[in-house]
Amino acid sequence: MSQELPLHVTVKIPTGTEYQQPTGLFINNEFVYPKQKRTFKVISPVNEEEITSVYEALPEDVDVAVEAAREAYKSWSVAHPSKRAAVLYKLAELVEKNATLLSEIETFDNGKSVSNSRGDVALTAAYFRSCAGWCDKIKGNLINTGEGYLNYTQRVPLVCGQIIPWNFPLAMLSWKLGPVLASGSTTVLKSAENTPLSALYIGKLLVEAGMPKGVVNIISGYGNPTGAAIASHPKLDKVAFTGSTAVGKLIMKAAAESNLKKVTLELGGKSPNIIFNDADVDATIQHLINAIFYNSGEVCCAGSRILIQSGVYDQVVAKFKAATEKIKLGDPFDPETFMGSQVSEVQLSKILSYIEAGKEQGAKLITGGKRCDKKGFFLQPTIFADVDNNMRIAKEEIFGPVVSVIKFETVEEAIELANNTEYGLAAAIHTLDINKAVHVSNNITAGTVWVNTYNDFDVMVPFGGFHSSGFGREMGEEVFQEYTQIKAVRMKINKPDSKM
Repeated sequence: MSQELPLHVTVKIPTGTEYQQPTGLFINNEFVYPKQKRTFKVISPVNEEEITSVYEALPEDVDVAVEAAREAYKSWSVAHPSKRAAVLYKLAELVEKNATLLSEIETFDNGKSVSNSRGDVALTAAYFRSCAGWCDKIKGNLINTGEGYLNYTQRVPLVCGQIIPWNFPLAMLSWKLGPVLASGSTTVLKSAENTPLSALYIGKLLVEAGMPKGVVNIISGYGNPTGAAIASHPKLDKVAFTGSTAVGKLIMKAAAESNLKKVTLELGGKSPNIIFNDADVDATIQHLINAIFYNSGEVCCAGSRILIQSGVYDQVVAKFKAATEKIKLGDPFDPETFMGSQVSEVQLSKILSYIEAGKEQGAKLITGGKRCDKKGFFLQPTIFADVDNNMRIAKEEIFGPVVSVIKFETVEEAIELANNTEYGLAAAIHTLDINKAVHVSNNITAGTVWVNTYNDFDVMVPFGGFHSSGFGREMGEEVFQEYTQIKAVRMKINKPDSKM
């Protein structure tokens, strides 16, 4: 649609908070109009009403943003690490200062509970602060090849394109921007079309933090054509994408067919959550809740396949059902609410179609399975038991609060079931036997294995997947390998003239 829209509009959140929401493209530290001044609506899943519209970037706008990033690279890539650290430390401070507002924006735009949003904001600030500490520690090596040569490597920053998802807009933005700012890279970041608001607001904080113009450029737009233009852009050195496996394949193809740019992909999952007979059942139940119903189930590494050993199967299912039915679902601005809405009507419809598929294929519906009779895209937390691992609900990523419970007998059967998936993002093991925990962890194909916990992240622990869950890592020291390229220098050195 075409519409004249101010570059900042007043938005009123249901809590009564009013604030100035940027609507333009954030390029060269300014909010600017796109060339065609095209906009799209942002609908709140909380009440199904329009929050505002924002301007849509098209491929010609991506070109402008890329040029800004390339120009900024000339100075940012060689800036003293302390300058980059100062921006990151200040940005972390500003995120914390604006934590209440950012949490409410995130909840209004995404539908997640405000308690979940507060956790996202805290992780965002913590990760920016962690990356600040890495600025002067991204280094190469001196290589000894014998007399007559000086050999060393450098880690060279990149001009990046980044595409983030709608389920964790702020947290995923920090996972992308943190290593860019720390490494001396620059970027063009596209937010998800469902949830563009918090990313644009971060643009304001970046300016306040002292970031030089052009280092980070934030644009709103759809996967096609905007995301496609980033993935195929010949002047970008790298593209990072978090989202579905299907789109990840398109990103990788576009990167290969353009300029063979570096790629990192954090994609889908169908993660196994394994409970052995010797688990602490009462403690495990809460981990099951967090694994699948946190963030309304819209989590790439959600523990959506619960594998339970036969000796505790009935006990765990009964206690899990009881705990699930006590989950507070509803007004996401209520601090006591655990589950808010799904992100959109499209996503809700997709989840409901999987619930019908589960029933049709013979899975036993234990609880939930229905849309709530209220305004907004709310869905009951749903448990299917007696599931066969070949059913659609066990094989395909649902991306919602729907879990499949599968029975197993032996340790080796659990490992086989866990690995019987195209994905490999995460897994969890619940046992009080350290030997069993180590053995199963070592034999599960997954980028992250949690033991006696779930969705338990730390900024120093790398995160990423195997197989159809993608490749590359977020967070930890490993992420800086993704945002730099190694350059080797080999210098011939002659012995000095002893007479000089």
